[in-house]
Amino acid sequence: MAVAATRERPDRGRSLGSKWYGIAPDYTSAGLTQYIDLFGLPRFQADVSNTIEFTILFLIACILLGFGSAVLLDQHVRGTIFFQNIFLFPLAISFVVTGTVWRWIFNPNFGINLLLEDVHLDFLKSPWLADTRTALYGLVIAAAWQMSGFCMAMFLAGLRAIPDELREAARVDGASEGRIFLRVILPLMRPITLSAIIILGHISLKIFDLVYVMTFGGPGYATDMPSLYMWVAVFRQNLYGRGAAIAMVLLIMVALLIVPYLVWSLRSEDER
Repeated sequence: MAVAATRERPDRGRSLGSKWYGIAPDYTSAGLTQYIDLFGLPRFQADVSNTIEFTILFLIACILLGFGSAVLLDQHVRGTIFFQNIFLFPLAISFVVTGTVWRWIFNPNFGINLLLEDVHLDFLKSPWLADTRTALYGLVIAAAWQMSGFCMAMFLAGLRAIPDELREAARVDGASEGRIFLRVILPLMRPITLSAIIILGHISLKIFDLVYVMTFGGPGYATDMPSLYMWVAVFRQNLYGRGAAIAMVLLIMVALLIVPYLVWSLRSEDER
């Protein structure tokens, strides 16, 4: 709970008969004041909206890219090991390095704009991270590039764990490859998909370093996130109560994502 400014007793530090108040300040609870003030701030409202949009787009991109690449790699074609390493390579670097690389790629003066100019697609050139309409999408692209390999590894392990006998039995029953994919493979991927959503979801809710390096919340508050605002409130504005309130809100958001999954997992184990 956020704490208000200290209130000192007028006789603090003195001994009055048998009473000793000591030199410690008298802390009084601020109640819900910090939270009420926090949700009334336009910046924090924008932060929550940005976080929700970023999380949804990030999860969709990672799961689609990860599952699609896993299906392709499960075909046991030549070079499978090489492409697995290519997809997993971004996981070996930090979000700071990823942010630095993609900030250069999205630089309006070179990077992807220079490539578009070379192939005579100038009409697609954009300021990218400097435009409030596209800056958040730039963050999503960078984050999905790094974490989609994680989804690929999870889905590939799940696909290769499916017994060949199960697919053969479906073929014997006359099922086409498309029907096998929809009726056999996809249902078996649901637990893995849910696990990926939980793991990547809590990462996206707490994301800080990628935003700090690429945009620092700009332009304006277009890419600002609660975690970045918490850092600014504590280390730049010395608003410790506000920073603590933001931290509690983040904790609640992550708990709302993880706790239902844990409850479902425990119930599934009990039913077995």
